[in-house]
Amino acid sequence: MKTHCWEFKNCGREPGGRNNGASGTCPAATDERLNGAHGGKNAGRACWALRSTLCGNDPQGDLAQRFKNCRACDFFKAVVKEEGAGFIFTVKLHERLQNSPPQKQPA
Repeated sequence: MKTHCWEFKNCGREPGGRNNGASGTCPAATDERLNGAHGGKNAGRACWALRSTLCGNDPQGDLAQRFKNCRACDFFKAVVKEEGAGFIFTVKLHERLQNSPPQKQPA
């Protein structure tokens, strides 16, 4: 089984996680539009493609700033290495997001 961002970073923001109540549930753990990307559950192996994800509890800003930060992330680098030639580039992930119906936000 492949590791998801919330497991790798041990952030506790997955459903039922220790920081779920205080910080809210991370959209990477619940947004189904990228389910299966890089063999992950929801956006758990493509978190850099989503808005509203946090890194160290800090918002990542606009797309350009977020991707700059994410490219330096140890999890992003691990996914790139693990996926090799099967890595799905961010532009393709964004196309998939735009062509999917919007997700309902957790209550």
